[in-house]
Amino acid sequence: MLVKSILGKKPIWGKNCFFADNATVIGDVVIGDFCSIWFNTVIRGDVNKIRIGNNVNVQDGSVIHATYKKSSTSIGNYVSLGHNAIIHGCKIDDFVLIGMGGIVMDNAIINSNSIIAAGSVILENTIVESNSIYAGIPAKKIKSIEQSKSKKEIERISKNYLVYSSWYK
Repeated sequence: MLVKSILGKKPIWGKNCFFADNATVIGDVVIGDFCSIWFNTVIRGDVNKIRIGNNVNVQDGSVIHATYKKSSTSIGNYVSLGHNAIIHGCKIDDFVLIGMGGIVMDNAIINSNSIIAAGSVILENTIVESNSIYAGIPAKKIKSIEQSKSKKEIERISKNYLVYSSWYK
């Protein structure tokens, strides 16, 4: 893993985290417990802060960044970011799944128990409703989902990634 300090800010993380050999974490980044940061992922807290909760998996090829003097990035607990997701200067609450190749832009808010379908683009300033599925370019709400079902499924995925990461330790 490549860890870089910048402007006096050094990444920190909690217990039982997994970082792939070629993951990159830079600057003002705080990562919680039981997280996994997979291959070719870049978490770049150089222009603004990035905060990641507990039980988060950031899958292969994902990029997490922010906007200088404008928008930081905040990711809650039990969040799964699918392969090649781009998360930029936004807020993602607890129990959220961002599908493969999903993009979430500046100042968007993804409320809890939501799913962003693979390949979807959440435009700047969009507010995603809790307990919903959004899809498309630009993403729109396509369906409401039961909180108990979405929460269980998203938590299951998060726990699976803890198992997968144990294979590499």
